[in-house]
Amino acid sequence: MYAQLRETAAELAGILWREHTVYRERGGGVVIRGEHVRRWISLAPTGGKDQALLRAGRILDGGTTAPARTEVVVDLTAPVAELATVCRRMLAEVAAAADPGPGSGPSRSGRPGKAPKSGKAPKSGKAPKAGKAPKARKPPRAGSRHTGAGSWVVLVLVGIAVAAWVYSVFGSPGY
Repeated sequence: MYAQLRETAAELAGILWREHTVYRERGGGVVIRGEHVRRWISLAPTGGKDQALLRAGRILDGGTTAPARTEVVVDLTAPVAELATVCRRMLAEVAAAADPGPGSGPSRSGRPGKAPKSGKAPKSGKAPKAGKAPKARKPPRAGSRHTGAGSWVVLVLVGIAVAAWVYSVFGSPGY
């Protein structure tokens, strides 16, 4: 099965991208990386005869692969041109999913923002509760990075215990 996957992947890679890398993954499948387009395609064996699980995803900034965005089971006896068409469609879906919409850019913390929920109905069919405002966040305490009183008490007690031990061992006249 691996030889068939490898041959199919090599043909697909030649059709899809002129710059590509084909390698074996841990699970026995084959991965095609297109670094210049920042996408990857994986062909993995399934339980069926002449079938493979085709997955597609993005390549992240550091060169690591993001989890698959789309998956489909394909018949390996189909012509390579037909498999290439399926791959192109999947890559288009990955590109569309990777392209952020307006207002979903990174926040001030550098993390991607959540897309605003517009016109969505509640999940459980219940109407939202009226009259309850969302909880306000606590304002930061003045000097919030200082040690609290409880911590000081623990430190003093530990210090007393250590001093008592030192006195009992080294404070006797016979030492």
